Amino acid sequence: MQGNAVNAPRWISGIEPAPELLSANGTQILELECRQQPGLLRELIAAYASDPAIRAELGKLSELTVGRQSVLFIGMGASFCSAVSGSTLLQSHGRASFAIDAGEWLNYASPVWGDAASSILLTTSGESAELVELFKRNGDREMGLICNNPASTCWKLAKHKLPIMAGPEYGNATKTYTNSTATTIILASEMVGHSWQQEAEHAAEVFSSSLDPIFAMRSELEMFCRGAANIEIIGRGAAFGAAIMSALCIREMSGFRAAPHTGAGFKHGPNLDVDGSHVAIIFAVGRVAQLGVKLAEECNRRGGKVLLISNEEHPATEKLFPVKIDSVAEPWESITSLLVPQALTLAMTERTGCRLPPRFQYGVMEQ
Repeated sequence: MQGNAVNAPRWISGIEPAPELLSANGTQILELECRQQPGLLRELIAAYASDPAIRAELGKLSELTVGRQSVLFIGMGASFCSAVSGSTLLQSHGRASFAIDAGEWLNYASPVWGDAASSILLTTSGESAELVELFKRNGDREMGLICNNPASTCWKLAKHKLPIMAGPEYGNATKTYTNSTATTIILASEMVGHSWQQEAEHAAEVFSSSLDPIFAMRSELEMFCRGAANIEIIGRGAAFGAAIMSALCIREMSGFRAAPHTGAGFKHGPNLDVDGSHVAIIFAVGRVAQLGVKLAEECNRRGGKVLLISNEEHPATEKLFPVKIDSVAEPWESITSLLVPQALTLAMTERTGCRLPPRFQYGVMEQ
């Protein structure tokens, strides 16, 4: 019996998948999990507004930040992308806050992790080696956790924790990114006393109503981008987190090279090599939307093509593919704008195959 326990499958989130999922390929899993996002986002928003246990944890985590000079959101990969939205909202409300890479923080920054900062750790699996080690090394420190796996090591070690409520995820981070990002936005809103429920519900409605129309145009998106030497994805504020997540999605699922940039970071360097082989995906949303439109025009002048995601109507040209998404309150655009890169990724895998097979079990997690 002991040998059976040792060799038992380590199913994602501790849940054995249904047989039909085990036989699905990566492209099928990607589309399934993308289409699950709106419903799961609505469920999370409702729970965070009314569930007594979750409301209590939000209150405790907000109390931890009182009197602290800054708030750190610490994660890796998709979790780091979600962290950007929480820190952006706090900054816009006058609170010092930063999104931190967990691996860098673990190996280089522990000596400066003093009482001045409150820390919220993000991990979908709850088993990422760097996050587990941060909890083990700092067991006496007041830290919060945002996690999708209540059976995980991090969940057991954390004193204060919030669930992502996305269910098991077997492909690229889609629904876990969406719900984790929403969680950081809600938590940050609670920390500064910002009313969030109406904004969240509107964002969920825009997200839901936009998914089908955007996914229906996915072949057109793929055709527009086909032949590019690489794809560069550009966003500012919370949309920078979406840009990183978009690049991860494209690269992991299709194997095509994609790279994220801030708007200023792209303008001061990478845009100098824009030519006819170049495609940029630009998120022209939020308070600096016009800067994104301006950058799109500059890329077009240099001969590059632009997939422009914005809240305004723009005329399509041979080099400009505009996609309009209804506006939402900052920083919820970090969720709604991601639908376009997700649809593009799905079309790319439908055409050339999926590079990343579904992952139904946790593998070895190490630094």
